[in-house]
Amino acid sequence: MNALATLMLTGMTLLGVATTAWPQPSFAQSVASVPDISGTWVYPFCCGFVPPLSGPGPVVNKSRAPQPNGADGRPWRGNEMRPLVSNNFRFEGDYTNPILKPAAAQVVKKHGEIESSGVPYPTPRNQCWPEGVPFIFANMGMRMVQQPDKITIFYEYDHQVRRVRMNASHPAHVTPSWYGDSVGRYDGGALVVDTVGVKIGPFSLVDWFGTPYTDALHVVERYRLIEDEETKEAEERTAKEYARMPRRGSAATRLFAEPNYKGKALQLEFTVEDDGVFMARWSAVITYWRSFDEWPEHVCAESPRSTYVVRDSDIPRADKPDF
Repeated sequence: MNALATLMLTGMTLLGVATTAWPQPSFAQSVASVPDISGTWVYPFCCGFVPPLSGPGPVVNKSRAPQPNGADGRPWRGNEMRPLVSNNFRFEGDYTNPILKPAAAQVVKKHGEIESSGVPYPTPRNQCWPEGVPFIFANMGMRMVQQPDKITIFYEYDHQVRRVRMNASHPAHVTPSWYGDSVGRYDGGALVVDTVGVKIGPFSLVDWFGTPYTDALHVVERYRLIEDEETKEAEERTAKEYARMPRRGSAATRLFAEPNYKGKALQLEFTVEDDGVFMARWSAVITYWRSFDEWPEHVCAESPRSTYVVRDSDIPRADKPDF
């Protein structure tokens, strides 16, 4: 195990492992119609979660991403992508965020110090590992398939899939898995997903900034369709925090939404609690736009140095299946 992976595991050990009796969600079905959120959606920003309008929010980047030509908002073109992927763009989380317990703050601080040295910090993304919940929410492409008894969510990066059992309860004893045990219901025109039992691996993180988690992690997602005015406000808030991706010229952004699309957007508001890491429950927002482009093939293991430039990624290997 390399030194950086050891650092992460040490940080998680310092945070402790909590034993949690998971609260069971209520499954009283709302009389409101089930929202049609099937299809392909895109989050055209990099890389992280947007704070809520009020209340505790996520760790955000202290190193602000470059924006296209100041404030004119035009799409990036050609080599304007370069600042984003160079060492000028670093994931240096704000370790002074009051949601962090002291040991967690030290892990985030160390992450930022490594990033500021010009060496990428190992994450599930750049190591080709399952990204887990909520890290996976920042994927640019997401495809939702709705069925009466389940929701299947596909993510653009590295063929990741989540399965949500509808109108069900968590088992009394959850076996940890990469994306946890997810159960869902419809409530007031929104899809609510409750997830526990997210497995901890050598590169497991809550976000791009090194925030760890324990087995007490509990995430609740709420997906709802929003109208044009609220969509514009969400886009402006997101652009203040993160870099807008180019509309063309990059394989990673072929899913970008139709520029003149005027339909509804899909907003994900989620809450995170973990007594081993956080002082309080916090929330964040991701807003997805409709995509009408092709679904890209993006296999991390076929290009092991594509996202970890200093050496090959530590691609998961197993002598036998882990399922």
